[in-house]
Amino acid sequence: MDTTNMSLADFAHVADRDIMQRAALFREYREDFFNRRHLQYKRVALDGSAPVRRVIDPYTGEIREMIYLAGNDYLNLTQHPRVVAAGKEALEKYGAGAGSVPLLGGTLDIHIELEKKLARFKCCQSVIIYTSGFGSNAGTLLALLQKEDVAVLDMYVHASIIDGCQNTNVKFFRHNDMDSLEKTLKRVKDSYRTKLVAVDGVYSMDGDIAKLDEIVEMAKHYGAYVMVDEAHATGVIGKNGRGTPEHCNVEGKVDIVAGTLSKALGGVGGFIASNEDLVALLHFYSRSYMFSTAMTPQAAGSLIAALDVIETEPDIRARLWDNINYFRENLLALGFDLGNAETAIFPIIIGDGYKVREVCRYLHERNIYVNPVLFPAVPKRATRIRMSLMANHTKEQLDTVLNALEDADKLFGITERYKTKSVKKSLV
Repeated sequence: MDTTNMSLADFAHVADRDIMQRAALFREYREDFFNRRHLQYKRVALDGSAPVRRVIDPYTGEIREMIYLAGNDYLNLTQHPRVVAAGKEALEKYGAGAGSVPLLGGTLDIHIELEKKLARFKCCQSVIIYTSGFGSNAGTLLALLQKEDVAVLDMYVHASIIDGCQNTNVKFFRHNDMDSLEKTLKRVKDSYRTKLVAVDGVYSMDGDIAKLDEIVEMAKHYGAYVMVDEAHATGVIGKNGRGTPEHCNVEGKVDIVAGTLSKALGGVGGFIASNEDLVALLHFYSRSYMFSTAMTPQAAGSLIAALDVIETEPDIRARLWDNINYFRENLLALGFDLGNAETAIFPIIIGDGYKVREVCRYLHERNIYVNPVLFPAVPKRATRIRMSLMANHTKEQLDTVLNALEDADKLFGITERYKTKSVKKSLV
């Protein structure tokens, strides 16, 4: 099998193959992918999240020291001494697990402490915590929206939100385009019982920020509620790291504030912050909450400490933003297309799936750990390398990455595409 011009989309549905035949066909695809040294997924690390990690090379078996730009541990709180110590203390006090689902026997006082702390942090009345961010989004929307309702979604919104809307009507608007949103809201204004606009606060593949102030104002005008997923915003943006509502000066005005606990907070799980009535409803109707064992005590203890660190050690976030500004300035100076990135997520947009794979192979050999983002995760014209920064990356590490990217550009002509585009535009 030649995977040069193939993608995962080719195996999403294979009409003439049953599930085992489809799996066997995909194995052939994966083998060719691996043989080309393009399989830069699920590389195995020998240590925790950090700016430099020891990684087993899947092709040679050797251990590589790699500069790591593929995570979401923006503030390095997975390794923060206060966060680790709090997790150990909770582990010793409560044991390894909660022992039951939260609605029956699994709720501990440490879970309630975390929920109250998150509610204060997010300026909402009440919070419900889940064991995954995906489960919190999907479980909440599946519980709330039915065939009489409509979800109005940014076309780049997270997959967990899209999956959560399977039982309702869905209308998409162009990414971060307020004219498109307004046209969509006008069309649905009088046709549905509940209208809910759902967006990401910071978009995971693009690194740009939702225009939440405009979205809230427009939604209210058309009688719609607003939900924002704060997965990549919490701890990163806003004067005090409280996320997109703080950044856009609409704290307390967003109907549902969702988020994961696994990015800048350094743990695992998800949450929904809203009014007391809606959270109480979710306790009994959100199946991903009702039928999943409660969060481990260790995770809850670490997350409480992580919130304390965000509130009391703002210098960590300041270091992250110093790195963001430095890296962005130098990438733009080298001529790379970053789209509208404005946070810790940096897409190097290449627009050629095979070239993305080749560049990632080259960077792996230079001990730079990054991920390819290919179709159908993004449109073919927007295939990219995704990089994300941490507060503890040093300038020397970032310079090493920048030098490797400059060399990759010379080898693969990454920026030639942009130059060709600009020439074509100037000739029209």
